[in-house]
Amino acid sequence: MDYAVKNIYGKIKNKKASVSVPGSKSITARALLLAALAQGESTLYGVQMSDDCTTFLNCINALGTKTELCGSTLKVNGCGGVLPVKQGEIYVGSAGTAARFITALLAFSDGTFTVNSSEQMKSRPISGLIDALTCAGAQFTFLENEGRFPFIVTGTRSPSEEIKVDVSQSSQFLSAVLMAAPCTGKTVKIIPSGKHGMKYVDMTLDMMWSFGVDVAADGGVYVVKGSYTGKKYDIEPDLSAACYFYAANRILGTEISVNGVMPRSMQGDGEFIRLMKDGFDGGEIDMSAFSDQALTMAAIAPYFTKPTHICGIEHIRRQECDRINAIVKNLTAMGVKCREEQGGVIIYPCTPHGAEIETFGDHRVAMAFAVAGLRTDGVIIKNAEVCSKTFKEYFTVLDGVIDNLC
Repeated sequence: MDYAVKNIYGKIKNKKASVSVPGSKSITARALLLAALAQGESTLYGVQMSDDCTTFLNCINALGTKTELCGSTLKVNGCGGVLPVKQGEIYVGSAGTAARFITALLAFSDGTFTVNSSEQMKSRPISGLIDALTCAGAQFTFLENEGRFPFIVTGTRSPSEEIKVDVSQSSQFLSAVLMAAPCTGKTVKIIPSGKHGMKYVDMTLDMMWSFGVDVAADGGVYVVKGSYTGKKYDIEPDLSAACYFYAANRILGTEISVNGVMPRSMQGDGEFIRLMKDGFDGGEIDMSAFSDQALTMAAIAPYFTKPTHICGIEHIRRQECDRINAIVKNLTAMGVKCREEQGGVIIYPCTPHGAEIETFGDHRVAMAFAVAGLRTDGVIIKNAEVCSKTFKEYFTVLDGVIDNLC
């Protein structure tokens, strides 16, 4: 479907509105994995059941874990770190988080599994994770292209006690190895290399601790020991989803609040919310630690008074689409002067005009540029249904906000 964004700038009668967003995708994914590996039952409250998280849950179920979903509450009967099944076929779809976390889990488990994916996922990076797991003792047979999905993985329960992980492509590689390490039943030292924002690794460590595993961090080296125990766990609202409404506040002068968002959060995108509340008005900004919001920043940057230089985001070229290129193409279509760099983009202030926004199959392109359309006539989001990957009801919620404000 296509979505025609309603320009409400200058038509707002009531500045205040409140919205609810799904639970955090990043926290839901980690909680799913940790609960599945725990001894005993866990109850997860506020889970996000977007396409990505549903895919992850299906993977967990396919590996023999019993779960019971009721609304946004999920009960998980953990396997105690030992998978109930020793072979099978797993489908990770286009869910990058599930793809990486499940791969590490299988690499540290008994058995042989075939892991299939969508066509989109076949082009996304995973070689850094596979290299680390191969050196640790797992075996991979690639069914199409070397270092890519699909593949067959044969795991090991006795991996190397020292594992090196290159995080240059994604910090999720390190999170995946950290969370799967307790499956080995022994102390494992994990040594990361390369440069990447590590906020989401901090989230991983916090959650591992909550489920009973001790991770000692010293000089950039992580030592993992212990096992997971089932528990009751509350999942925060998704700040990535919340950010779109705080971005709208910045360019509309509104006071939209997102229910459940607290001043402190494990999620890196909280930094974007802080910038919006502080009235960020352009300049150079390194978004490596909260790069999911690079698209959002770019979509509203034309309305700032100073040029905006977004840097530190080269890795987003290898996500659902080349996001830097998507920024430039869509801003150019809106008449915005911008300059593409290998690791970022420079955007100059102007008054954009309407355009059809190409989403390139990327949920964040659709949601971010919808915010820009709230202040510009004629913005149409092509294939808006792609937002179901993480926020299926996004455009319904946005319509509700517009109605409340106008």
